Amino acid sequence: MTEAAYRYGLLAILAAMLVIFAVLRPAFGTYGNALIVLQSVAVVGVVALGVTVSMTTGGFDLSAGACVGAVVMVTALTMVRFNLTGGTAIAAGLLTGLLVAGVNALLTVVARIPDLVATLGTMFLFQGLALILTSGRSVAAGMTVDGAPAPGRYTEGFAWLGGGTVGSVPVPVIVFGLVALLVYLFLERTRWGVALYAIGGNPEAARLAGIRVARYRALAYAVSGLCAAVAGIMLSARLGRGDVGAGDAYLLQSVAAALIGYAVLGANRPNTLGTVVGALFIGVVVNGMTMLNAPYYTQTFVQGVLLAGALVVSYTRRRAR
Repeated sequence: MTEAAYRYGLLAILAAMLVIFAVLRPAFGTYGNALIVLQSVAVVGVVALGVTVSMTTGGFDLSAGACVGAVVMVTALTMVRFNLTGGTAIAAGLLTGLLVAGVNALLTVVARIPDLVATLGTMFLFQGLALILTSGRSVAAGMTVDGAPAPGRYTEGFAWLGGGTVGSVPVPVIVFGLVALLVYLFLERTRWGVALYAIGGNPEAARLAGIRVARYRALAYAVSGLCAAVAGIMLSARLGRGDVGAGDAYLLQSVAAALIGYAVLGANRPNTLGTVVGALFIGVVVNGMTMLNAPYYTQTFVQGVLLAGALVVSYTRRRAR
């Protein structure tokens, strides 16, 4: 009974919340609202998947939110300020994600600074860089640059990534699903994933087994940076502008989703399925409480309670084993 509670307890709570919200607000249980929930967690989920990969090696990418914000600003500048194509903006956004990953790898792998400290420094570095690039202003079509209107605007193709649909399914939901599938295959079905988990379990044993620990840790941050970049591109396309600090809110939610995932099916480790469930968990809570007209300031508290509960279950189980 105890083992079943550990493995399925979080899923049971999620199912119970779905039923309760649907009973209290019938509109909650509709197909349209399900798509709204999925779309609302798409950006958080993609960021969280990247954070999950960084956690497999025992690391922790605190720069993910700042990377999202930097990508939002870079893509906006590319199209609005420099009047370039949406494809160019996507390439610039992905390169920005790799740049953040490169700095993280340099600090953690080469300089051997602890991950939390290093990625915290990277977070402040790229938050500041995004502000410097735009002089602390938001970037939008029609903005004034050197006394004249900016020459460019968001292209329709780029905006489709944030607000378009395929059939009735929003594009961000499809992207979230594809990224989740790729990360799952990467971690669970390739030798690279096995090596990353081995490093997270015991770096010294992994090194003695012939695994190049430094390269794999750099690879984990590269994947995290690319996921944050994809999330930043989707967020930029959805906003239609480059807002200062647009990515700040996504760090805590993505970390919460990844950590809640530890308790899914008793995994007790970073895992793709758990992270997806964690992101959906957060989305369901926020959406349901919003439909019940709960004060906005209670949502963060409830998320904190859920995260604390999931961690207690996960780490209690780990000590027992």
